[in-house]
Amino acid sequence: MKRKSKFFLKVFRIKVKGITKDSYFYKKKETLYLKKLSLSNFKNHSRSDFHFGEKINCFVGDNGSGKTNILDAIHYLSLSKSYFNKMDTQNIKFNEDFFILKGVFIKANEQSEIQCNLQKGEQKILKCNGKKYKRFSDHIGGFPIVVISPTDSNIILDGSEIRRRYIDSSIAQYNRKYLKNLIDYNKALKQRNALLKSFTEKQYFNSLTLETFDNQLITFGMAIFKERVHFLDLLISVFKKYYALIANEKEVVNIIYSSQLNENDFAQLLKSSLSKDRMSQYTNVGIHKDDIVFEMDNHPIKKIGSQGQQKSFLIALKLAQFDFMEKQLGFKPILLLDDIFDKLDDKRVEKIISFAREGFFGQVFITDTHQERTEEILNSSKIEFKMFKIENGEVEK
Repeated sequence: MKRKSKFFLKVFRIKVKGITKDSYFYKKKETLYLKKLSLSNFKNHSRSDFHFGEKINCFVGDNGSGKTNILDAIHYLSLSKSYFNKMDTQNIKFNEDFFILKGVFIKANEQSEIQCNLQKGEQKILKCNGKKYKRFSDHIGGFPIVVISPTDSNIILDGSEIRRRYIDSSIAQYNRKYLKNLIDYNKALKQRNALLKSFTEKQYFNSLTLETFDNQLITFGMAIFKERVHFLDLLISVFKKYYALIANEKEVVNIIYSSQLNENDFAQLLKSSLSKDRMSQYTNVGIHKDDIVFEMDNHPIKKIGSQGQQKSFLIALKLAQFDFMEKQLGFKPILLLDDIFDKLDDKRVEKIISFAREGFFGQVFITDTHQERTEEILNSSKIEFKMFKIENGEVEK
C-alpha cells in the first residue's frame, strides 16, 4: 500500500505540472480554520459544542444522527445560509422557536466570533465579534468554504438557476464587488418586471421609466457577465487537469458559458425583446438567463455521462474551484466533505485523501457512517485527525 501511494504521488506531480506548484504546496501568509463551534436548537441538535483541530475533523454516526447538520451549521456561519434548505425556519429544531449558531474562526492569527440567530417570526441576525451586520453581503468572503456533497448532482441534473447560483456563490466569496452588482441587478430586474406588469394592469406605457431600469440592468449585467467569463476562462483549464487526475479516463470534458451576451449587445437585446416582455410581463433577456453547459465528448454530460463520470466531473469542478479561490484569496478555504467515503469508490477516495496528505487542503471536515472505515483510511495515510461520534444530535463524550 505504501509503495502504491508513493507511485501515485510521483505520477500526480508530473501530471499536474501545468498547474502552478503553489496550488499544491502550502506557502501562504494567511491561514483560516474554525476553532470552536456551538449549535443550539439547530435541526436535530439541542446543544452541541466542538473544539476542532486545524486540519482534519471527522463526524461519524448513523444516517440521520446529525453529522451533515454540523457541516450545514459551518456553512451558515460562512455564507449566512444553509447549503441544503432554502427556508431558514426549516432549520429550527422541532418544537423550538429559535436556533443559535456560534463559531470562532482564526484567520491570519486573528480571532473572530461569528454568531447567527434566528427567531421564528423575526429576521435572521448575523454578528461578528458582537457587532450586527447591516447587510449579510458584508460577511460573504470573510470565511470562505467549498462543499463536496452527494447533493451536488443537482448542479448537473437540475435547471440553469442551480448552475448560476453555484457560479455566483463561488465568485462572491472572493469578489465583493461582484456580489454587490448581483444584488443590484436582481433588484433592478424585480423592479422592471413589476413595471411591465403594471403597464398591463393599468393599460399604459412609459418608455422613460422603463429606460431607467434598462440602463441599470445593462450596467450591472455587463459587469457580472465579464466576471463570469473571467472566472470560467481561468477555471476550465485547471478543471480539465483535475478531471484527468481523478477519472483516469480519455474522454474530453469541457465547460461552456452559454449567454445571450456572448454575441449580442445587451441594450439591443432589451429593445428587440420589448414586445415579448410586455406580453409576458417578464424580462426575457439578460444574465439571469445564462447557463453553464457541462460537456463530455461534445455532448451534455447529464445525457451521456455515467454516475461515476458525473461524480468525477463534480469533484474536479469543486477542486478547481478550491484551487482558484485559494489563488484569489491568498489562503485556503475550509473544505466540507459530506459522506464521500460512502458515495465514492475507493479510487476516487484515495485521490482525495492523497491531496490532503500532500497539504493541498487546509482545514477539512468529513462525515461518514462507519468510524472504523474513516480511521483506517486516515491512519493508513498517516494523517492527523480529530474524531467526533454523533448520535441523535448529540456528541458522545
